[in-house]
Amino acid sequence: MKRVALLGATGSIGRQAIEIVEAHPGLELCAAASGSTPLDGVDAPLKQVGGDLVELLERAQPDVVLNAVVGFAGIHATLWALERGVDLALANKESLVAAGELALAALERGGGRILPVDSEHSALFQCLEGREPDQVDTLVLTGSGGPFRGRSRDELADVTAEQALAHPTWRMGPKITVDSATLANKGLEVIEAHFLFGIPYERIEVAIQPTSIVHSLVRFRDGAALAHLGYPDMRVPISYALTYPERAATPLPPLDLTALTLEFEAPDPETFPMLALAREAGLRGGTAPCAFNAANEVAVAAFLEGRLPFLGIPEVVGETLAAVDGAPARDLGDLLEADREARSLAERGVAIA
Repeated sequence: MKRVALLGATGSIGRQAIEIVEAHPGLELCAAASGSTPLDGVDAPLKQVGGDLVELLERAQPDVVLNAVVGFAGIHATLWALERGVDLALANKESLVAAGELALAALERGGGRILPVDSEHSALFQCLEGREPDQVDTLVLTGSGGPFRGRSRDELADVTAEQALAHPTWRMGPKITVDSATLANKGLEVIEAHFLFGIPYERIEVAIQPTSIVHSLVRFRDGAALAHLGYPDMRVPISYALTYPERAATPLPPLDLTALTLEFEAPDPETFPMLALAREAGLRGGTAPCAFNAANEVAVAAFLEGRLPFLGIPEVVGETLAAVDGAPARDLGDLLEADREARSLAERGVAIA
């Protein structure tokens, strides 16, 4: 029996994870946590709303931690699992983006595994399994392009939060849905892929695939490419991460190849500058990715609250990145200070936008 601690149990990932656990006889939910939403109907011996996630994990002693917390708040649980060699099913990309170097060091000390839950990174993980790094040419992260694909910058000046939350293919929480609309989510995924797979940024690409059928692909040095295809349903990567190395059955129907349209296009960096800003932060290294993540969280929250226009999100993030020094974090304390400073600068940017 594999004991699962589920953090972020009331979000989209959390609800689907509970469905996976309940359907699998080899999985047991030993702990569940949410940020503020009551855990009514969640059957777990340890349940917690708010509070210290690390303390909950210490009590639960799980075999696998599914970290589906939104944003930087998930970092402590990520580091706890990695330090202790506990399998980490990672849906909280922001904690690895912000703390990539610290997380990899903790992973090396703990000797555990990161099992990516994001559909794109799960796809890459599966395409890369059993391959030597020197066989890989390029990683290609795919994305739907979000609700504003094909629009010009001028057409985005007055878009509302309601419009940004109308994702064409995925049903997700508000923060990640806005990130998809700005392409910040693809930028975060580029940084995460760099740390997960050890591939240089110049060999990580992004392609728009509007139907969200191709979840990502890997190009190899011999000219071949392997792609992961499937319907846009998070139960597949959640199940794979929780039951790995098994591939458990899910209720999804087989992929109907005769009904597919697979088209690809390049991202539009002029209209959606967040992708380039994320890549810039990744190349700078140090705490620059942490600053990108922090400023983006502040800007997205301000947009959802009506305090910042949609096009103000990349402006605030770009100004914040330009203002921070991005010095490397020696420890978690340094990282928390870098996060605090970036949030303060971003709030200042929101106030004058």
